[in-house]
Amino acid sequence: MSELKYSRDHEWLRVEADGTVTIGITDYAQKELGDVVYVELPEIGREVRQDEEAAVVESVKAASEVRMPVAGSVVAVNGTLADNPEQVNVDPAGDGWFLRLKPSSPDQIAGLMNEADYRAYVDSIRK
Repeated sequence: MSELKYSRDHEWLRVEADGTVTIGITDYAQKELGDVVYVELPEIGREVRQDEEAAVVESVKAASEVRMPVAGSVVAVNGTLADNPEQVNVDPAGDGWFLRLKPSSPDQIAGLMNEADYRAYVDSIRK
């Protein structure tokens, strides 16, 4: 499995072998949201811009937008989240993924944080 990259909006991104990217929310984000009860995903084929809202996750506490860390075209969504939104809480960086994009600007990936930088960022906002 490829190394995860992270956005300041608490999304993670993993580059897959076929060049697509899988996107979800971080463990920190799911903990802040609490028990996830609903996930709204985009349609396959939708073109999204970097930082654009492309999904919504609702919990017992709040609703939150999922912003795209890179621009691209949606090539897959995690349909199991419709019946099992709790997967976002159980395995946010695994079975709780939201969508896959074919990035239109792969160079945007380089601008995302690695795990160490993301941990430092989270520590800085917790203080």
